[in-house]
Amino acid sequence: MQCPRGHGELAVEHHGGIEVDYCPQCNGRWLDHHELDLVEARVVPQTEQRQATIEYAERQSELACPVCDKQMRAFNYRAYDLELDTCVDQHGFWIDAGEEGQIRDILEERVRGLERSVSAEEAWGKFLGRVGQNSLWDQVKNLFGGRR
Repeated sequence: MQCPRGHGELAVEHHGGIEVDYCPQCNGRWLDHHELDLVEARVVPQTEQRQATIEYAERQSELACPVCDKQMRAFNYRAYDLELDTCVDQHGFWIDAGEEGQIRDILEERVRGLERSVSAEEAWGKFLGRVGQNSLWDQVKNLFGGRR
């Protein structure tokens, strides 16, 4: 396969069982379509993971797919300010040098957000348990004059 940035033949490297094609010149990476899900699964706990990459702000890319040579589509990864390129026929994703670190940072931020959400839900559940069997609305009404 050829580098979509025009730098020549892509080489192959292995990262934890994932075969990644990379450009020795520009250090960009080609991930087959399913491989980005595998990368995400390493960072996001299985129970919390949502499969498939969420794409926002799609536009036509200036790059061609190294598999089929069709013009790719660029998008903002998971609504963050990180633009990736993907093949319209789902052959894979082109990740420019340095973007793999940004993907990891986005996923780690997402995990922290999920952990905060779980913690808040647990705290809310404990609060409701202390309030008793009445709904929160009943408790508020009782604070302001009791039942009518």
